[in-house]
Amino acid sequence: MLVIDGDSFAHRSYHALPKTIQRKGGKGAGAIVGFANALLRLYDAEQPRAVLVGWDTLDVSTERYEKFPGYQGGREFDDALIEQLDILPEFVAACGFANAKAPGYEADDFLAAAVAVEEQRRGRVLVASGDRDTFQLASEASTILFPVRAGEMARIGPAQVWERYGVDPKQVPDFIAPDFIALRGDPSDKIPGARGVGPKGAADLLRRYGNLDAVLAAGHFPSQAEALRLYRSIATMNASSAIPALSDQTPTWSRAADLARRWGLNHLADRLAQRAARSAR
Repeated sequence: MLVIDGDSFAHRSYHALPKTIQRKGGKGAGAIVGFANALLRLYDAEQPRAVLVGWDTLDVSTERYEKFPGYQGGREFDDALIEQLDILPEFVAACGFANAKAPGYEADDFLAAAVAVEEQRRGRVLVASGDRDTFQLASEASTILFPVRAGEMARIGPAQVWERYGVDPKQVPDFIAPDFIALRGDPSDKIPGARGVGPKGAADLLRRYGNLDAVLAAGHFPSQAEALRLYRSIATMNASSAIPALSDQTPTWSRAADLARRWGLNHLADRLAQRAARSAR
């Protein structure tokens, strides 16, 4: 199964492609076209049995923000990007794939839930995201597809997590990554981490003690213990998030082509129509 962080790829596309890409009514379309390109590349390369795209809900506060108001502080998005994010799930559905989006949850939570469901049925999962937080989902059954340059994805499993951060691969499936983020911090989400501890220091502590609780029990960071536990909870994905049923899917390229045509994205519509024609043979 292929699980995609929709916001991650939409944001990357919006900032990478010219703002002159528009659809009918003079509205922006760079994020839509770029996301569609990424989705089609991933589908062609991996041929998954099903696709789920997770989305943030930007206009509703999350539980993480309620716990820690500094979480993701200072983020501002262009109106043109927000407008495209609002309608991109419609494109995903037109392709015959599933969306997961709900107030108070982030895309990462739905990725974690999908991984948990698929691993329970002994399936294999590919998680496509440009967010390193998803490395906590790496296991023998789940691989992260992490964009490194245009059109190219690095495949991140437990061994690659160890190579990058020095965290034992056996610890990765046990969700040691949130402990790592709590200690190291995460500038992109404005999580401070332990004072004076960077990636190497965090990895050294986890190799020595195994997890954050053991680090604190050994007497490290006594004045920061409560904050570090909070940072860990914020960094932990919510695998109990509700997701739609993930039965096998058959792409509906012709519906997607019709939608792209209505939006005035004729080049994308032509490509999708060609796919539909090939599938019908």
